[in-house]
Amino acid sequence: MNFKNLLMWAIIIFLSVGLFNMFQDPSKMSSEGSSLPFSNFLNEVEAGRVVEVQIQGNNISGVLANGKSFKTYSPNYPELVDKLSSKGVSIIASPQEDKMPSLLGILLSWFPMLLLIGVWIFFMRQMQGGKGGAMGFGRSKAKLLNEAQGKVTFNDVAGVEEAKEEVEEIVEFLKDPKKFSRLGGKIPKGALLIGPPGTGKTLLAKAIAGEANVPFFSISGSDFVEMFVGVGASRVRDMFEQGKKHSPCIIFIDEIDAVGRSRGAGLGGGNDEREQTLNQLLVEMDGFDTNEGIILIAATNRPDVLDPALLRPGRFDRQVVVGNPDIIGREAILKVHVKKINTGPDVKLRTIARGTPGFSGADLANLVNESALLAARKNKRVVTMSDVEEAKDKVMMGAERRSMVMTLKEKELTAYHEAGHALVGIFTPGNDPLHKVTIIPRGRALGVTMNLPERDKYSETKTEMKAKLAMIFGGRVAEELIFGKENITSGASNDILQATQRARAMVVEWGMSDALGPLRYSENEEDVFLGRSVTQRKSMSDETAKLIDQEIRKFIDNAESHARKILKKNLKHLHNLAKALLEFETLSGDDVKELISNGKIKSNNKNSDGTKPNKKTSIPLGSNNEGKKRRNIGLNPNPATT
Repeated sequence: MNFKNLLMWAIIIFLSVGLFNMFQDPSKMSSEGSSLPFSNFLNEVEAGRVVEVQIQGNNISGVLANGKSFKTYSPNYPELVDKLSSKGVSIIASPQEDKMPSLLGILLSWFPMLLLIGVWIFFMRQMQGGKGGAMGFGRSKAKLLNEAQGKVTFNDVAGVEEAKEEVEEIVEFLKDPKKFSRLGGKIPKGALLIGPPGTGKTLLAKAIAGEANVPFFSISGSDFVEMFVGVGASRVRDMFEQGKKHSPCIIFIDEIDAVGRSRGAGLGGGNDEREQTLNQLLVEMDGFDTNEGIILIAATNRPDVLDPALLRPGRFDRQVVVGNPDIIGREAILKVHVKKINTGPDVKLRTIARGTPGFSGADLANLVNESALLAARKNKRVVTMSDVEEAKDKVMMGAERRSMVMTLKEKELTAYHEAGHALVGIFTPGNDPLHKVTIIPRGRALGVTMNLPERDKYSETKTEMKAKLAMIFGGRVAEELIFGKENITSGASNDILQATQRARAMVVEWGMSDALGPLRYSENEEDVFLGRSVTQRKSMSDETAKLIDQEIRKFIDNAESHARKILKKNLKHLHNLAKALLEFETLSGDDVKELISNGKIKSNNKNSDGTKPNKKTSIPLGSNNEGKKRRNIGLNPNPATT
């Protein structure tokens, strides 16, 4: 009940009370006579013209000898009754009545109870949240989507072509079931969309709703779980009953891990309400009462916690993996999102896709949106490539912190640190091409050296991992060579952490140690609350643990010595690169290569409008001419003046 309804009922109640007071006992009101002063009343009694009186407290009413009625008010007059009796007046006495109207009295006496009942109904509605008020909390909260809510089609989904083919077949099955039933095929009962966050699982489900000309119900997994046992199971039953009425139809459950978690997990996972809801869901999906024409589509990014009974064929016949897109998928996703913004002619989506490895669909959407916001902040009419590059750096490395106060010594130390990373990465075979090096603080880092692969990588060789370890130690070794061992700083703490984790994984997980061989020595690191393992088991002896530590230390020492060897050999380039970083603050990979080969960076190139370029490209250039044409579009190596 909203505020308007409450106000309306309050007005109705007060009007009812007023009308009751106005029309109560109209016969009594008509029979009441004129008011008579008390002195005149005494005179009439003395004269014997008073026939009958009615005394009610201090109020006196009666009838005169001529038949007229009267009323008067008596003060404290004890001799009045004696005087009336002596004159032979008929006396009627009654106690004083409560003047409060009876309806109002009832309302006031019952008001606390009515208030408690109203508060109880309100809280029941809030806790249970179901349709139909406090008595309808067992109803399903599934929403029937329609085209008016914004239609999404398969044309709006890109980068997940294999997943689209799987669900497109379901939609085609609904449109033309005879095409498949002719060969004995049955419509799949369920499809489970699995993938990392932001890959487009929910968007794919919306596209199914837009493409299929059948009813589409949408509900979240958390809508089944309530504080009362049995409510979730009741909602599951009601949801499938609604689906039967609209058959054939599609039911989409988002974040199904909220209700489909493994039963009997024990510590932190046992919940009778959740288990009963899951049991009812299993029965509805595959029980004695078959639900023909109902297709269940669910999405989750935690398939490891789902109950095995939920994943078996017959319930979820298909498990569609929606992963992060590759370079072709990223380009297709960018094409979808750039339609919503005004882009300049210099924006090349292929180049952007190449410079964003590992980005999900949501990351790319955020990148396009950030570039539009940056362009609007600069009062531009279109989004240019420089805006996209700046937005990409902001998304990947954090916003620039140019206002951070740093001393010249700290800047110099940061410059040599990042120059050490860059040089070791360039002169060590197996590292990815240098993408950019900057000493502008971003996020929590004082400087960043970034390498990007020329193509999407799905695995790494041992040589590449050793090269990565050497590059990681390049910064710390450069500090030690230039400023001395006593002046090394804590800036390499994250480098040491990354190197140690990588070296340990090489030894205990990936079998890259010659002394230990291809065996897995890592402990069970799965979360306890998942119910996989509550106790910790020791999977190695003390001698093996000691040998593991020795092998990890060997990888680290070899990487550090290799980095030191390269930097000592290229000490001149280290000084030149550090000076260039102090001057320009940001250098691209091509700038660093030019500095190594020529000893200086050419900066006399002109833009198309005749102005001196103030930004170097930060996106890896391709092998075609598109990269050469856009050589002068990039990040600004000079400090911002605004």
